[in-house]
Amino acid sequence: AARSPKMLENKVFLSFTFYSTILILKMYVVAIITGQVRLRKKAFANPEDALRNGGLQFCREDPDVERCRRAHRNDMENIFPFLFLGAIYSLLDPSPAVARIHFLIFCVGRIIHTIAYLLRLRAPTRSVAYSVAQLPCFSMALQILLATTPYW
Repeated sequence: AARSPKMLENKVFLSFTFYSTILILKMYVVAIITGQVRLRKKAFANPEDALRNGGLQFCREDPDVERCRRAHRNDMENIFPFLFLGAIYSLLDPSPAVARIHFLIFCVGRIIHTIAYLLRLRAPTRSVAYSVAQLPCFSMALQILLATTPYW
């Protein structure tokens, strides 16, 4: 039987890869939703898109489109650091169960954050989801710093 690559033997990295892929797909969904809201509201960012869809008067901002864009920007501000932290954390040989809990909490927190943002759920739903999702990131960052402090 052929040996699997080392990466596929690392259960923590596989778990990280699973949750990261879910989060990237979620970001794509938010981008698609943004585009759909632009079309529905006829609010285009570029003149050529406005011209194709009715005229230059539709090259304008819309509050619903801006809400989608803020949700997407918030994802980039939070998911990109998670991708770095989770990848490095996976190399520290943490407990697979503990690592999975870190990744799951972040992923669920970000999904709830997006739902709360796009559906305008009552405060503090969105900020609680944001805060809960930050906890595993701070935990991973602290563990990375503790593991690498001897080498600074």
